[in-house]
Amino acid sequence: MSFVSPYERLQAIGLTPQLLSSLPFPPPEGEAALMRVAEVHRDGLVLHDGESTWPARTRPALIQALASQADALAVGDWVRAERNTFGEWWVDARVPPRTQLARRLHDGRDKVERVVLASNVDTALLVMGLDHDFNLRRLERYLALVRLAGVGAVVVLSKADLCVDLGRRLRDAQTLAPAGVEVLALDSLHDDVPSQLAPWLAPGQTLVLLGSSGAGKSTLANALCGEAVAATGGTRRGDGRGRHTTTVRTLHPLPGGACIVDTPGLRSLRLDGDAGDVAGAFDDIAALAAQCRFRDCRHEGEPGCAVRGTVAPERLKSFGKLVREAQRDSMSALQRREQVAQWKARSRIGRANIRAKRG
Repeated sequence: MSFVSPYERLQAIGLTPQLLSSLPFPPPEGEAALMRVAEVHRDGLVLHDGESTWPARTRPALIQALASQADALAVGDWVRAERNTFGEWWVDARVPPRTQLARRLHDGRDKVERVVLASNVDTALLVMGLDHDFNLRRLERYLALVRLAGVGAVVVLSKADLCVDLGRRLRDAQTLAPAGVEVLALDSLHDDVPSQLAPWLAPGQTLVLLGSSGAGKSTLANALCGEAVAATGGTRRGDGRGRHTTTVRTLHPLPGGACIVDTPGLRSLRLDGDAGDVAGAFDDIAALAAQCRFRDCRHEGEPGCAVRGTVAPERLKSFGKLVREAQRDSMSALQRREQVAQWKARSRIGRANIRAKRG
């Protein structure tokens, strides 16, 4: 039987020579090992060594160091783990990720939290069902998310067998997608999914499935893995919304040497970036904005605006909403309270003016 080194095994879950040469620590040996995070739980991790998975925990010092930078370990991260005398694996270092997909969570008051979805991802499969799930404005958010992270994207329109107007919806999504982003319509239960996604499944590649609940992410993951690695469920009759059958992000090795991260559906998606970054994620609007008369044009009512009237009103409205969200999420709690106070003052003045006109 031929000997397979640990690093040859890790190539099956995405290890590349470039990553190996950029380790911020000496190559692990002895009771230490280089592994990849396959799952993240509240009280621990699951690590993958290229053949098997192992439960592990993270050293508090590493947790605190990452938290101080609004960061955390995520599925897809490469880490150094060491086994203690009790046979338990402990993670004490992380390889800086090449790419990182993250979103922001807002509690509706003053707290904004950054949540890392996946690390070291090459391509995001943006899954949207061709049933009640089809929503171009939501797709815009997902496309902006991957653009901000520097990750490639493929739009996967699932449940093609349920769509009565496939051609029109396919054209709508293609019109919205930036240059270089493919749009595919699939029936994950009957189509040859690995064949259709083959260009993005080369050995060493890591993909992530993103979309709302019930969009068909887990069904797609099962089709790519060739076995039932993720539970699937139906949608509600009334509105077609899905149920959370996937409850944790999980890394799955694929037969051809790539990996895929299955994720739970996202009920909300706030982008992780400042207003300038978010604006730059809309290529068409950014190019036209350079031709506006005023450099600080908001594309609302200013004269000489090159954007308004050229870009579809729905897309421009979505763009403005995302930029305002990014501006608000970048504010401190004090700044947000001051902004709310200004809005209330303007509202009071407006109501007073209306009462004065009515006598």
